[in-house]
Amino acid sequence: MKKLTVVISSNESEKAWNAFRFANLAVDKKDNVKVFLMNSGVECLVDKGKHDVKALSEKFEQKGGKVLACGTCVKSRKMDKVCEISNMEKFYNLIMESNKTVYI
Repeated sequence: MKKLTVVISSNESEKAWNAFRFANLAVDKKDNVKVFLMNSGVECLVDKGKHDVKALSEKFEQKGGKVLACGTCVKSRKMDKVCEISNMEKFYNLIMESNKTVYI
């Protein structure tokens, strides 16, 4: 089993949608996958527009994936909590423990 971290740093719904499609595929292949939202990426779970990223992220979590958001990025946007809040220390550990990191 591989450990994979997917970093979403954009609030563009199509990019986030494709990132979660990829993350879901990796979970289906029995990989341990975590998605880290940072920068404007913390906003991607709010919009339910054309791609409904929130629904795809919920499917990902139901299959055992984990979604974390940079707390500083969430706070700077005065947003409500969108998922589990994390920090740079946890982000560092995710990257160091992963076999691969995908940055979107």
